[in-house]
Amino acid sequence: MKLTFYGHSTVGLEIDGIKLLFDPFITPNPAAKHIDINSLKPHYILISHGHGDHVADLEAIQKDSGAKVICIAEIAGWLGNKGITNTHGMNFGGGYDFDFGHVKMVYALHSSSMPDGAYGGNPAGFVVTSKDKKVYFAGDTALTYDMKLLADEGLDWAILPIGDNYTMGVNDAIKAAGFINCKNVVGVHYDTFPVIEIDKEAARAKFIQAGINIQLPAIGESLDL
Repeated sequence: MKLTFYGHSTVGLEIDGIKLLFDPFITPNPAAKHIDINSLKPHYILISHGHGDHVADLEAIQKDSGAKVICIAEIAGWLGNKGITNTHGMNFGGGYDFDFGHVKMVYALHSSSMPDGAYGGNPAGFVVTSKDKKVYFAGDTALTYDMKLLADEGLDWAILPIGDNYTMGVNDAIKAAGFINCKNVVGVHYDTFPVIEIDKEAARAKFIQAGINIQLPAIGESLDL
């Protein structure tokens, strides 16, 4: 499994040649100006919630690639009203088998509305299980005791927000890694806006001190998970 970071919370996962893209927010992000969204061609787009900094490029990438959008049912309905019908609506606790593996929608503690003000359902995270790896994409979330429900999932990697202000900060993300019993973390949702700028080296040191393998890839960088 290969992970590629595209800035903010936008992450690609490639599983046996099948491309997943999470929360596409690329063209409005000056730090990601070197990323060509038309080159991504995902097979699936997974959306954690409806905020603009997670769906800004959703329509453009979906229409270019024809990707199936996996999201909460309300966002699937919103997309349907825009003529995008290649969707798979889900809700909390539900799972489904796709050709790349299994996706389970899990709880996130945040807010959600669409950029046009429409109701976006509730925010969510995803647990993606392939034949050899299990990855938790937390979405935008605060630290919550519900994360403890993932402790026995056997997670190999967790993609956690660490920027603070709108989501967990570094300290709570470290606690979250403990709650979910996962020692390998990719940090996201930081440095995009002034209020979520972090000291990356200080953050890295805190994770390492807690015994966690923390990865903070550069925009466009890929990791083998």
